[in-house]
Amino acid sequence: MSGESTTRTAPRTAGAGTAQAGGSRIGQRLSGLAVALGLVLFLGGFVWGALIYRPYTVPTSSMTPTIDVGDRVLAQRVDGSDVRRGDVVVFRDKTWVTNANVVKRVVAVGGDTVSCCTNGKLTVNGKQIDEPYLPAGSLAEIQNFQSVTVPKGRLFLLGDERQGSLDSTAHLTDAAKGTVSRGAVSARVDAVVWPMNGMLKRPTGFEALGALSRPGPLRTIELLVAAGGVLVLVGGAYGPIAKRLGRSRTHSTPEPAGAR
Repeated sequence: MSGESTTRTAPRTAGAGTAQAGGSRIGQRLSGLAVALGLVLFLGGFVWGALIYRPYTVPTSSMTPTIDVGDRVLAQRVDGSDVRRGDVVVFRDKTWVTNANVVKRVVAVGGDTVSCCTNGKLTVNGKQIDEPYLPAGSLAEIQNFQSVTVPKGRLFLLGDERQGSLDSTAHLTDAAKGTVSRGAVSARVDAVVWPMNGMLKRPTGFEALGALSRPGPLRTIELLVAAGGVLVLVGGAYGPIAKRLGRSRTHSTPEPAGAR
């Protein structure tokens, strides 16, 4: 009977050690689900971002300090009709620059009357606008300009670095009085991603004139990608960790009497 007991005990010990080394079946299934879900979130976030956002490199310093020369930005694809005051937009207008994108800030929309300067500030519809995004100590505009009433369906745009920006004020003598068609806008800048300055600050100075644009889903996309990456790493690490723990337990378990 002693021999029979020894024969039965040895396989049971080996079998238990094998199960522990590979992790439990439930653990393996959960790790597989974590990897699968992580891949869906990770790849889905990238695909969603690629469909909604476009990257641009800003070649000039006209938007300093909000966007410096050479910065890489992410701009959400939007229809020009969705653009509101304070937005930093990407557009093309051949009367400004031929075959090139331009990045400027919208300070007035169709129907607005814009002028500068009153007490050193930009005025839109008779309201003085606080512009905290301007370089410290700089003027709202380097020279005064007469009031401009923006035609319906058009936008008046300025750079945040007013001293060196070739913006609407440089085109006041044009037929459109420096304004740009809403249809020329292709995207709205949400964030500076290189260097990693993050989301653009809200242009709160325009709130008294109407609702501001809402930020795009960039933060949600970032969370999806990050969560997906974590799930893939955790799920993929379960097997090796469980195997190592199983081996350590096997080595630390006393060998049954009579196993040899």
